Amino acid sequence: MPLHVPPAPAPALRSVLTALASPTAVREARTPSLLRAQGPVTPELPLPVHILDGTAARLAGWRFLIRCGERSVAAAETMLTPDGWAFSHFFEGPYLASTERALRQAEVMQQPYQPRLLSIPGLYMLALWLHGDCAADAATGHLAATDLLVPLAPAPPGIAAHRPHRAAELLPVLTHRVTPAPLLSSPA
Repeated sequence: MPLHVPPAPAPALRSVLTALASPTAVREARTPSLLRAQGPVTPELPLPVHILDGTAARLAGWRFLIRCGERSVAAAETMLTPDGWAFSHFFEGPYLASTERALRQAEVMQQPYQPRLLSIPGLYMLALWLHGDCAADAATGHLAATDLLVPLAPAPPGIAAHRPHRAAELLPVLTHRVTPAPLLSSPA
């Protein structure tokens, strides 16, 4: 089944297009692949980025894969500011290829999904969040028990990358791992 990619807010897309057209922004990006790109580069596949906060998720930005020809050379991230959507930064690295791999995995699943990204900062973890309600507003952060989470590589120790998990099964494990251990009382 095809994925139902939600449309990004127009100002978020415009901010990425403006950054791509800026030689200064591209040069200062520290993304060698983007600097070496031969030919036009285009932002594609906008994914809302949510941050896990306890058991809820909040929208933090939009991520676009930057393609040159047939391959992704970088990603661009936007963030919500008091003035609206703004370009944040370009980057490359293992999450780029891992995101593409997880999206290819999701494309062949039987059920349609709305793809999102879920960041778990306390574990330095990113997961592809496959939301079962394809018509949902991508800005909402409600994780349904039946949604799938696909940890991206590199995943934290003990969590297999690219293995889909139901949110109801993986969230308690993640929440437990993020919760700080209680402090031991010191002797009097």
